[in-house]
Amino acid sequence: MQKYKNPSWNKIKYEEVEKLVIEMAKHGMSLEMIGLVLRDKYGIPTARVYGKKLGKILKEHGLEQKSDLAYVNKKLETLKKHLEKNKHDKKSKRKLAILTGRVRKLKRYYDKN
Repeated sequence: MQKYKNPSWNKIKYEEVEKLVIEMAKHGMSLEMIGLVLRDKYGIPTARVYGKKLGKILKEHGLEQKSDLAYVNKKLETLKKHLEKNKHDKKSKRKLAILTGRVRKLKRYYDKN
């Protein structure tokens, strides 16, 4: 595993980053969005610079997110709405079957762990 070093130009302390991450998670931001905001707004290339991933930081504070399952569920709902309006869209029917299987697999995975 590669060790990350905190760049010399990065003056933000770990405690400040942790506060930012927790605050953004409480506002309902996904892990991906938190990472993008940290990169674009605060100049933090990756949270691993401080030795922990974003998910681990949130898990320690009881704010664990299952972002991949939520994303797939959201996509599934929009696809169902689309199919209500467009009943003959065969490509979307196939995609619905694939997404339904993916949701089932993710639920099984999270139940095991």
